[in-house]
Amino acid sequence: MATSPISFSPFVIGTMRLGAWGAQMNTTQLEAFVEGCLDLGLNDFDHADIYGHYTTEAEFGKLLKQRPDLRQKIQLTTKSGIKLVSDNRPDHHIKSYDSSKEHIIASAEKSLNYLSTDHIDLLLIHRPDYLMDPHEIAEAFDQLRSSGKVLHFGVSNFTPAQFELLHSFTPLVNNQIEASIMHLNPFEDGTLLQCQKHGIKATAWSPLGGGTIFQESDDPKILRIQSAGKAMAKKHGVQLDQLLMAWLLKHPAGIIPVLGTSKLERVKDTMKALDIQLSREEWYTLWKASTGEEIA
Repeated sequence: MATSPISFSPFVIGTMRLGAWGAQMNTTQLEAFVEGCLDLGLNDFDHADIYGHYTTEAEFGKLLKQRPDLRQKIQLTTKSGIKLVSDNRPDHHIKSYDSSKEHIIASAEKSLNYLSTDHIDLLLIHRPDYLMDPHEIAEAFDQLRSSGKVLHFGVSNFTPAQFELLHSFTPLVNNQIEASIMHLNPFEDGTLLQCQKHGIKATAWSPLGGGTIFQESDDPKILRIQSAGKAMAKKHGVQLDQLLMAWLLKHPAGIIPVLGTSKLERVKDTMKALDIQLSREEWYTLWKASTGEEIA
């Protein structure tokens, strides 16, 4: 298996809910949160230009401008390609995708400015663009790479075919995908196999299924996961969320979960998943709980 040119900490810290779309942290609160994550050995922070309706990058950048020493300690990912209708982007009339060379470069330049940094460690195309031209994307990536403004490139939510097409034109190091006990598609559609083949890092957003597993529900799938998971968690002396995170971590592709919480205590608790060793039978017990069927 090929070796990835980029490394990540065991978990990636998602920033989507740190700003206007969630906790609305001020700079002091954000500083404490970032330093707390760094103390836990977590130095990857995942952004997107659209977060907080195009405000979260700038809020994070305000911290980095105030504390430039932090920039040397962290790895910054951001994404571009989704154009939201927003008061902060009055020229956007409908939600659309744009992976043109012009947009990618302009978006990266804005992110560099907002984040108060001279380089982005990893830039992702946020969603597959039905009009994407791999030649044009490769040109944009080459220009950003040669200028030193972006070190690595990847995609998010790409199918194996979409990934393979773009990867044949320009080297990609990451596919950020939805993966959890509630969303098994990447395990079956070839996405994780492709990551293993190319040595690509798979980062997983919504690694706990958006929290629906932990709510009261009449959904048979959720009830099966809760029943099997709680019994197994009790056996291991852990919480259900820690167990289900360990389930994701067991896959040999080396899936790296993106944590959506803005609470440092939740981050600390999640770290305990690294110490949980599930047997193969336990892993397949949870798989069966999700699918509702014994494997063939």
